[in-house]
Amino acid sequence: MPDPRPAAALTPARPAPRAGSTRLRIRYSECDPMGVAHHAAYAPWLEIARTELLRETGITYADLERAGTYLVVATLTLNYKRPLFYDDLIEVRTRVSGGSRVKIEHTYEIALAEEGGHGARGRRTPGELATTAASILVCVDRDGRVRPLPEWLTPAEC
Repeated sequence: MPDPRPAAALTPARPAPRAGSTRLRIRYSECDPMGVAHHAAYAPWLEIARTELLRETGITYADLERAGTYLVVATLTLNYKRPLFYDDLIEVRTRVSGGSRVKIEHTYEIALAEEGGHGARGRRTPGELATTAASILVCVDRDGRVRPLPEWLTPAEC
């Protein structure tokens, strides 16, 4: 059931952070037959990192949706530098890099935090950068019309 309060009426417990980090372990289902993380797995990892960054305010993405505010991916780019493998522990570093009254821009770094226990895959070291990425999310209402972000979620430079 939709929340009758608009998203602007939601009150964050803490200011929206500008950066954060989330650790994930690469699952078997996210890999190709050679144990390499499949490119399709990366977009959900970025989404998890973004939603965890939002959660730090005390407001979840589900709270935003109940209030009629949706953040849709308008642009997503990924630059693969090194492969990641099944059972690797990765760190997804997320940063709010810009935006406007209606959009939020993020940049990401995916780094190896700990090599998985399924055989040596060459010389890899913790902290090694595997992927960089960027996204633009646009704020829309239930009907898909562009609308302003809640003031507390608008990037600081706007």
